[in-house]
Amino acid sequence: MPKEPRAVLDAIFAFPPNRETLGGTAYFIVENNANFLIDCPAWDEKTQEFVRSHGGVNSLFITHRGGIGQAAEIHQITGCEIVIQAQIAYLLPNLPVTTFDRELAISDNLTAIWTPGHCPGSACLYYSGNGGVLFTGRHLLPNPQGEPMPLRMSKTFHWPRQLRAIALIQERFTYDNLTYLCPGANTGFLRGQGAIDRAGDRLGAIDLTELSNATPML
Repeated sequence: MPKEPRAVLDAIFAFPPNRETLGGTAYFIVENNANFLIDCPAWDEKTQEFVRSHGGVNSLFITHRGGIGQAAEIHQITGCEIVIQAQIAYLLPNLPVTTFDRELAISDNLTAIWTPGHCPGSACLYYSGNGGVLFTGRHLLPNPQGEPMPLRMSKTFHWPRQLRAIALIQERFTYDNLTYLCPGANTGFLRGQGAIDRAGDRLGAIDLTELSNATPML
C-alpha cells in the first residue's frame, strides 16, 4: 500500500520517493490562498486524494529535468501553472508553462532561483516561511552524515558551474534568512528528520575549493 505524505515542517508535506523520478522526493506547500507542488510525486489515487483534500494545486515548480515525472498529467487534472527554468522548458512540449531565466518571484513568499550545474536548468525554490526554507532539488543533497553537499555524478552537466551556483546561494543565504533545506532526493540519509536544520550555517560550511577536484560518482 502506498505510504502517506508526511508533514516535515509547518504547512509543508513530503511525498514518498517516486520511482518515476529515480527516487526523487516531491514536496507540497499548503497555504490559505495558494498551494504549491515542488517536483512530481507518484501521481496515484492516494496522492490525488491527498491533494484534493488540501485544496488542490495552484502551481507546480520543477527543480530539474529529472523531477518532471507526470507533470503533464498533473496539469491536465489540476489545471495548475507549471514553473520551469527556460533551458529545460522544451521537455514539456505543448504545455503552457511559465519560464524564467535567473530568478522569478512566484508569490510574495516564493522565489525561484536558477542554480545550473546538475542540469542546465537546475533551480532551487526559496520559501520565506518557517524561518526560510530552500527546496534544493538535486542541486544539494544530504550525504551519508546528513550534511548538504553537491554530488558530482557521471551525468552532471557542468561541475564548475554547479559549484559557482552554490557560491552564489552561500552569499545570499545565512542563518538570518535560511533555517531549513528540503532536498529532492537521498532523504533516507536524514534518518527520520523531515528537513536539514541549521541550514544557513551548514550551507556556509560547504568547502567549494575542496570539492572542485571531486571525481565523478557512478
